Amino acid sequence: MKIKKIIIGSDHAGFKLKEIIKGYLCKKRLKVKDAGTDSLDSCDYPVFAAAVAKEVSKNRYNMGILICKTGIGNSIVANRFKGVRAALCYNLKACRLSREHNNANILVLGAAFVRPALAKRMVNLWLNTPFLGGRHQRRLNKIKEIEKEIVCT
Repeated sequence: MKIKKIIIGSDHAGFKLKEIIKGYLCKKRLKVKDAGTDSLDSCDYPVFAAAVAKEVSKNRYNMGILICKTGIGNSIVANRFKGVRAALCYNLKACRLSREHNNANILVLGAAFVRPALAKRMVNLWLNTPFLGGRHQRRLNKIKEIEKEIVCT
């Protein structure tokens, strides 16, 4: 496995799965930063999604993982950051394609839908699947052009 700097975050609903994945990544000797949360106490997912997405957007970490109950909220927040391509994945095929076709830099998981054994397989596949480039790069370039047109008020 290629050495990567990874940042991981979750809300309370994703906390248990985050801890499992974090342990799995550390056993693989990867550099992992935990952006929180640090307990099962109720909290707000946008705080943690933004923390992870900001670090990936600023290229401080080349990959991130976010986990909440469904993954939907984390995806919405993370994809608001420039240069972030957060992919919500519930199965191995979507996970692989998110890297091959979209060069996703944040993997989003829904703890209510992805059990730990599958999550580990997905993370491993996601980290080791290369971007195919070619026609897919052309499409990512179009996304960059669209980002330039977005005006924040």
